[in-house]
Amino acid sequence: MSDPAELVPELKELGGWLYRATGNRSVPRTTIGLVQLRAGQLVGSTYLVLMHTGMLRKAGEGEERIAAVATWRDAPYFSAAERAALALVEAVLTPNPAGERVPDELYAEAARHYEPKALTTLTLAIGQVNFFVPLALIGKPVPGVAPSEQWT
Repeated sequence: MSDPAELVPELKELGGWLYRATGNRSVPRTTIGLVQLRAGQLVGSTYLVLMHTGMLRKAGEGEERIAAVATWRDAPYFSAAERAALALVEAVLTPNPAGERVPDELYAEAARHYEPKALTTLTLAIGQVNFFVPLALIGKPVPGVAPSEQWT
């Protein structure tokens, strides 16, 4: 795939705006990182998984918590608010053959832990990572290689 940012220069600006929108401090950046790591796991993108793992490590997150994101439901490392956020990203990204993806009960649980601005920010953070999923899956960028060195 050709370099998407070269072909559509607005992509860099849009990415920056999304990052700033989710960085309004209503949700801890660590929580956003955990949610976006889980999204990368769910869509099967090594690039996204390694990128968000690296960002969490750089932010000082422990290896136990990072490794346990894949099995967060039975891991003892996450707060109730983080669990609600992880459940929300899973619901959005996992088809539910029995009904709606985000049932009212899950929304209510998330709303117990996040005030309205924070819940909106968390929702945007899920959308932010999902915006880049097609580029990660179709473009298959190589983790740890600068975009300028890998796009054709």
